[in-house]
Parts: sequence; structure tokens; C-alpha cells
Amino acid sequence: MTTPRTLSTRTLGSAENGTALAVSALGLGCMGMSAFYTTDSATETDSIATIHRALDLGVTLLDTADMYGPFTNERLVGRAIADRRDEVVLATKFANVVDPDGTRRVDGSPEYVRRAADASLQRLGVDHIDLYYQHRVDKTVPIEETVGAMAELVTAGKVRHLGLSEASPETIRRAHATHPITALQTEYSLWTRDVEAEILPLLRALGIGLVPYSPLGRGFLTGTIVSPDALAPDDFRRSNPRFTGHALDVNLGLVDTVRVLAGRKGVTPGQLALAWVLAQGPDVVPIPGTKRITYLEENVAADAVEVTAEDLAALDAALPIGAAAGERYADMGTIDR
Repeated sequence: MTTPRTLSTRTLGSAENGTALAVSALGLGCMGMSAFYTTDSATETDSIATIHRALDLGVTLLDTADMYGPFTNERLVGRAIADRRDEVVLATKFANVVDPDGTRRVDGSPEYVRRAADASLQRLGVDHIDLYYQHRVDKTVPIEETVGAMAELVTAGKVRHLGLSEASPETIRRAHATHPITALQTEYSLWTRDVEAEILPLLRALGIGLVPYSPLGRGFLTGTIVSPDALAPDDFRRSNPRFTGHALDVNLGLVDTVRVLAGRKGVTPGQLALAWVLAQGPDVVPIPGTKRITYLEENVAADAVEVTAEDLAALDAALPIGAAAGERYADMGTIDR
């Protein structure tokens, strides 16, 4: 028997722009099922079971990308939703290219947009992508050319809605003028709040939704990571600036504050961190990732956590913009700023 749906829904984009897309209040980031995070005992069967449980709980937005794996995550998600496609708002991304020798580059050329979309459709086993993001901005290609090619995919029926990821305000404006953008995906959490200064107000002025990735600070805000030594050798967080050295000590202090506040409310630190993101507005849809049903259920329960004005004030005071120590990535060169 399917579990009764529990999640509330939100809208990315706007009816005025013709971009309104109804999704669950939280999505599921599927990246960690195939790439970047710790290699543990979770199997593909576990990951597919987690996706199915997410759908049972009312999670509709599933997020993947061609470079996760590379390519393996799209195939996994495709297998998981093969008989449940009508329950899913499927989001994937292009532009981050991993060459056979392991070299990474960004490609936003119109020719690549078309090839990448067709390849993703085949791997996912679907006839259309609900939300198609440019994963990173190609600074060598005018955004109008990239988004123009993405718009052709909409006309062809291969894609329903367009998105950007990690785009600057100027890029967002130019892209939206070329074809209405439904959502911007970017990092946003209690320890990454820089989007509040300029990007979030711009999105609201244009009627674009925000999809925060890493809303739990790559797991750090759950309070379960106290040392990079606890992470597997192949986990990319071992070399992430926020997880090492003096920055780690500073950031552990921030998490202690979240832990104390969460304890007072009778919730986990991760649930409070997610509830804070959800409280930033009805146009904000975080996509915490996990491959474990237990963590999925904990994350989904954050939708029912009531965050009071007092809670928000305490969190704002303890973790203001810029409070986290260290850059978000070791190499910020591909971020459009």
C-alpha cells in the first residue's frame, strides 16, 4: 500500500511568465547516489528504494545531471521512475563535461546543448525533461546563444521548463530576456547565504524560483561530521576548504549553535536547517540529497517543523551572511560571479 502523501507543494516560476511549475516543498537530490560523496555499503537497490520511498511520501522533484557518475546517475534515476513517470517532476542538467581523460570543462555551445539533451533523454528513458538546467555558465559562449538552444528544446517538446545553476545576476537577466527561466539552482543554506544580497531579490522580481542545493551544507549542518577523517578516502569533502583546518573549527562552532536550538525544539539539527531554508519563502524548494530511506524520512519531516520569528532571529544572529569559514569549493573558477 502506498503511504499517504505528506509533503506540501510549492510553485517554481510564475503563471505570469508562463513558467509555473508545481513541485513538492522539498525535492530529492540524487547526485550522491552515484558521485562525489563517501563510498559506503549503499547499493543501487538501496538508492532506487529511496527514490521510491520519496515518491510515496509525496516528493515529486527529482534532481540529477549528466555529469553525475558521469552518466550513471541519470540511468539509475531512469530505472527508478520507469513505471512511475507521471509522479515525477524530472530535472537534469548539462554543460559540465567530463572528458575521457578525466578533464572537466564547461560547454554551453548550442550544438552541445542539443546533443546533451538527446543523450539525457535516452539515459533517463523518457520523452521529455520537466526542468532542464545549464549546470554551469560557459563564459566563452553568450548566454543568449545557450538559452536560445535550450528554448528550441522547449519548442520541440523535449523540455518543458528551463533553469540555470550558479548564475550571476547579469547572466540571469540576459537569460530570462531570451526565454523565461523557471528556476535557478544554487547553493543556499544556513552557512551559504550570499544569494540573499542580490540574487534572491532579482529572482523574485523576475518570477523565478530558487532551488537550493546542499541545503544541509553537504551534510555538515546535520552535526554528524566532526572531522574529515570520518569520510571515505574518495569523498570530495576531504579537500573542501570548509571541512579542513581552522575553517573546520570555526564551522563546528556554528553547527553547535544549530544543535542547541534544534534540541530546544525537539528536532534534529538537519531538520532545523531545512526548516530554515523552507521558511525563506514559498518560492524556495531545497533538494537535500541522500541514498538512505532513514535520512530521507528525517528530511521530509522538516516540512512540518514550525519555525517561529524567534527561531529565525536566533539563527540569523548566530549564522549571518559570511559566517562560515572557507570557500564553498577548492576551485571557484567555474562559478559565474
